[in-house]
Amino acid sequence: MSELRFVRLGFGADAVEYQEAWQEQRRVHADRVAGAIPDTCLLLEHQPVFTAGRRTEPSERPIDGTPVIDVDRGGKITWHGPGQLIGYPIVELPQPVDVIEHVRRLEEAMIRTCADFGLESTRIEGRSGAWVLGDPVEKRAALGGLSLDFDPRIEDDEFDARLSGPEYAPSNAGQRGEDRKLGAIGVRVARGVTMHGFALNCDPDNTWFDRIVPCGIRDAGVTSLSNELGRPVTVAEVLPVAEKHLREVLETQKPLPRAV
Repeated sequence: MSELRFVRLGFGADAVEYQEAWQEQRRVHADRVAGAIPDTCLLLEHQPVFTAGRRTEPSERPIDGTPVIDVDRGGKITWHGPGQLIGYPIVELPQPVDVIEHVRRLEEAMIRTCADFGLESTRIEGRSGAWVLGDPVEKRAALGGLSLDFDPRIEDDEFDARLSGPEYAPSNAGQRGEDRKLGAIGVRVARGVTMHGFALNCDPDNTWFDRIVPCGIRDAGVTSLSNELGRPVTVAEVLPVAEKHLREVLETQKPLPRAV
């Protein structure tokens, strides 16, 4: 891996419109493929936007007709907006490419960042990203007066949590004692160089996620550093800490080629 360069595109009042950032990603990606620039990580906040990866199902999109931008990354639908630190590492991977190893490094950077703020986060098998674990199932409150032996979100094919009140909302997962995602990941690798990346929730309005099925996961929710720590934790506060850990995992921890 080459030395990692950080580019801060825009935050706060200068938050970047998604299509503008996507165009910049493509430009930087082409330059990295050509060897004209070193590994580069774009850091920014987005203006509010829903984006859908290739595996997004129609039933996971907003029920109110809110526009969604379909993109060429992995994963499903998510929201980006103010209060969320976005990172797009555009880095060359060794051949043969191991996308999972790249995802694990991004998870590690987010987990280390959260730890520096006093919050323990972790991975969940089969679900990418950084997570805060909920209570054991037997200690969770029943949903809508129903026993957790029958969770309608996963047992009833026609059940739609978005029509069934705030007790089912992803933004209220902490009150239900459920697992909740703190940082999401969706990546693409083209010509051996990565695109897209991660979104770490610092102090966003998480009710935006209630319009969709975030990442296609119906039996967990979303959270933020501010929610979990009980105090405001801004993107500006998180930014230098995240840069430090991204440098550690993307620059000094050289990934091994995928075994063949």
